Amino acid sequence: MIRNELFRTATFRLTLAVVAAMIGSAALQFFFGYSQANVFEARRSDMLLLREASILQRETPAELEQQVRDRATDDLRIIMNVTTLFDTQQHYIVGDLHTWPTGLVADGHVHVIGPEAMGGGSATVLRMVAVSVPGGRYLVLGRSRHMRTELRLMMRHSMLVSIVPTVLFALVTGIILSHRALSRVKDMHEAIDRIMEGDLHERLPAGKQNDDLQRLAGSVNRMLDRLEQLLDEIRDVGNDIAHDLRTPLARVRARLDRALNADHSAAALRNVISRTIDDLDQSFSIITALLRIGEIENGRRRAGFGTVDLDALVTDIVDLYEPIAETKGIRLSHVAGDGPMQVQGDRDLLIEVLANLVDNAIKFTPERGWVQIRTRMSGDCALLQVVDTGIGIPAGERKAVMGRFYRSDKSRHIPGSGLGLSLVSAILALHHARLDIMPSRMHDSLPGATMSIIFPPSNVIQTGN
Repeated sequence: MIRNELFRTATFRLTLAVVAAMIGSAALQFFFGYSQANVFEARRSDMLLLREASILQRETPAELEQQVRDRATDDLRIIMNVTTLFDTQQHYIVGDLHTWPTGLVADGHVHVIGPEAMGGGSATVLRMVAVSVPGGRYLVLGRSRHMRTELRLMMRHSMLVSIVPTVLFALVTGIILSHRALSRVKDMHEAIDRIMEGDLHERLPAGKQNDDLQRLAGSVNRMLDRLEQLLDEIRDVGNDIAHDLRTPLARVRARLDRALNADHSAAALRNVISRTIDDLDQSFSIITALLRIGEIENGRRRAGFGTVDLDALVTDIVDLYEPIAETKGIRLSHVAGDGPMQVQGDRDLLIEVLANLVDNAIKFTPERGWVQIRTRMSGDCALLQVVDTGIGIPAGERKAVMGRFYRSDKSRHIPGSGLGLSLVSAILALHHARLDIMPSRMHDSLPGATMSIIFPPSNVIQTGN
């Protein structure tokens, strides 16, 4: 089983591909090297034949005949060089060849003559030249292509001697690397099995190698960290839901139980029913807010995106909340930046975000305070700020208030579910924007808060002047 998996690994397949490429490269090198050597050998043979013919043409007839006689051999099967004299009728005088080769012309040019052209006496192809010499005779010179055959055999032997150990070494290396990778993958499978069995703290083994498996293990481990965090949040949210719903439902049951066991008047019963409905409405608002956050976090609302004018959106919010602010003695105003500010987003969701922030600002701002909504550009980013002179948010709680059901000690006496900023955070995440919470003045010890919504440049629609 392990052996079969070993040969199916990507590392071993890559090794086979490299081996095939090496063999192909060696074959191409042999082909081009042999071709170039063959051409070079042919040119060298032609040059030697022509130079030798030129030298022998200057000899006297007697000296030439003696030199040809000295060079002659009787065995053409091992012939390397051919030197023969023929008369004007192409009859044999002296030398290696006894018959004039078929196809050879006495024109002073090199010709390629096969064994069959010489009556089968030679076992190899010859490059031959025929020239006229003093005494009315012809001199025939030839060189065999035996050197080319030897060169080809030598190059083939060299290629085999070099490529075989190289291929064997590459295959052994591939098997070793595949076994190593397979062992790491096996460790990862075992870790995944433990995770699937419920051990959420388990992580994939990550070694010191900076390779693909290491990076993959790192990415999976980060994903598992995020999943564990989400599961913890879900567990905490479930506990918070049970806790927050238990209080109003317990009050509902207590009131109904007292109304059942006591003899109340119609007015008293109506009061019990009214307060019971308020408690049930609070429970329904919690459930509705949670469903709304889940829907937004799933990204189902991106189909409603379009161009949103932030200044027009703020104007609508000011018109809606200004009467509520006036009844509490709070001044609500809008400070617009230079030029129009438009972003890509869902107008209804952004209204919900701003309404939550303004509602919180008015709710936590004392009488004779003020709430100011500012819109401006900060570099390439669009900035939407809600600034108030309320009780503020301590520095240590600014991150916690973004969680579900979290309520600061300063706000526990004010009605609410603790889901408003969670909803704001989910909507802004859908818009790839972020919410920064800062004090409204320069020092954290002073009251007030500044809620800054920052839209990234990718969401900002640039408008011409």
